[in-house]
Amino acid sequence: MKINKRHIAKTISWRLIGTLDTMLLSWFISGDLTIGLKIGAFELITKMLLYYFHERLWFNSSFENSNKRHIFKTFSWRAIGTLDTILLACLITGNTLTGVKIGGLEVISKLLLYYGHEKFWYRINFGLDVRNTKIKT
Repeated sequence: MKINKRHIAKTISWRLIGTLDTMLLSWFISGDLTIGLKIGAFELITKMLLYYFHERLWFNSSFENSNKRHIFKTFSWRAIGTLDTILLACLITGNTLTGVKIGGLEVISKLLLYYGHEKFWYRINFGLDVRNTKIKT
């Protein structure tokens, strides 16, 4: 499997945005900064791996390049990411309800943030040898 610098850069940029969002939501919901930091730290590792493989699968898919693609990709990633956050939050807090609250709020914030991230990366050529001219925005 070829490691692509674009996918690595997208993984890192999204993870920075996503981890900050999760840490703030976790802190807000739990009322404990330490819990927010712990969830964010563990999530940094799990989500980097999950996101990289998600990105590779979508890059190699034959799904038509359009806004629909961005939307489907956004929702597929959000499902994976939310399940990961709920699981980590439940394990770290020891409270299922807190984990579900964090994951639930994250669905909304991350969908908006991820869609914007995808649109930003779609517009730049970093790491692309050739841009497909049939891509619609």
